Amino acid sequence: MSFITELFSLDGKVAIVVGGSGVLGGKMAEALASAGAKTAVFYSGNKEGADQQVANIESLGGVAKTFQANAKSEDSLKAAIDEVIEKWGRVDILVNAPGVNSTTPIMDLTEEEWNKIIDINLKGAFLASRIVAAKMIEQGTGGSIINMSSASSEIPLSKVFTYSISKAGMNNMTRFLAREWAPNNIRVNAIMPGFFPAEQNRKILTEERKQSIFNHTPMKRYGEADELSGAVVWLASENASSFVTGSVIPVDGGFTAMTI
Repeated sequence: MSFITELFSLDGKVAIVVGGSGVLGGKMAEALASAGAKTAVFYSGNKEGADQQVANIESLGGVAKTFQANAKSEDSLKAAIDEVIEKWGRVDILVNAPGVNSTTPIMDLTEEEWNKIIDINLKGAFLASRIVAAKMIEQGTGGSIINMSSASSEIPLSKVFTYSISKAGMNNMTRFLAREWAPNNIRVNAIMPGFFPAEQNRKILTEERKQSIFNHTPMKRYGEADELSGAVVWLASENASSFVTGSVIPVDGGFTAMTI
């Protein structure tokens, strides 16, 4: 095995991707499995998407399995994480990638909608992180927790009010948890994507909004889902990113570096 291959190898590791049935979560699950990790694809309602992600991973020679979990429920997450450990004996990597958004104007936003977005995007990531961290501490092996943030966590974009707030909380939580669990050799970082719309979302973006996005993105394009693969494997690898914790890494085509 070459030095570079060994540096990024996840052989012998077990990864959990919460939200692995989605486009971005699925690509990150695929990347982790391709690097050698046995990969648990967590889904809430989209079993078809989760099954497809596992099929994709297996077609590439990787090992993966679906697990159902409600990101808003500590009991549900704990049960699914226990299933993973029962099957594969350990957990080394957690990716928190579930996400819901709403374009509801601020004055029309209901308490129910607010709670749903905050619960899934932020509370769910906290619950999963705490459960997995406890397992990692029990194992005595350390590990890597990777949270999915957003460029909107730092810049107040239109039409993503509650989502942006949840992701701003994600950034702060990432730093708190990194500080808390560093003595246990658990690294906690976040990836901050720019605009990575799935094909179905691109179709509903107006030409005006698309141009506004591109005008604020130095690379003048959307990100593609597989462009998150390198960042997630790097942060997951204890060899490649062993001294990286508490970081929020932009993968945004320069979006957050852009001013006038």
